[in-house]
Amino acid sequence: MIGKFHALVIDCEDIEPMAAFYQELLGMQRVEGDADWITIGDAADRPAVAFQRVDKLIPPQWPSAEHPQQMHVDVRVDNLDKAEEQVLALGATKAHQDKTFRVYLDPAGHPFCLVSW
Repeated sequence: MIGKFHALVIDCEDIEPMAAFYQELLGMQRVEGDADWITIGDAADRPAVAFQRVDKLIPPQWPSAEHPQQMHVDVRVDNLDKAEEQVLALGATKAHQDKTFRVYLDPAGHPFCLVSW
């Protein structure tokens, strides 16, 4: 092993709504933040999700090699229908549905999946 997972960093133009979206989606809390960077997680010393402000984001398009995903998060859920209702209420949009997973776009256009099996 070379190292340990520290954080998934997501570029976005407006970090506040993105951090709030993922806090609700993942049940995490804000552990640090300033005008250009917000980190959420279970605790300051644990792996986290971070949001880094960029001036101009070219959002990915799922699925497309021309505008690749760049990253995505898989979120395991017990009930896809209930979880879908909740993420749509948070501001996600639908992108693709399958029997065991559904793809959504977060408020900045990054894809993420709800998975169940």
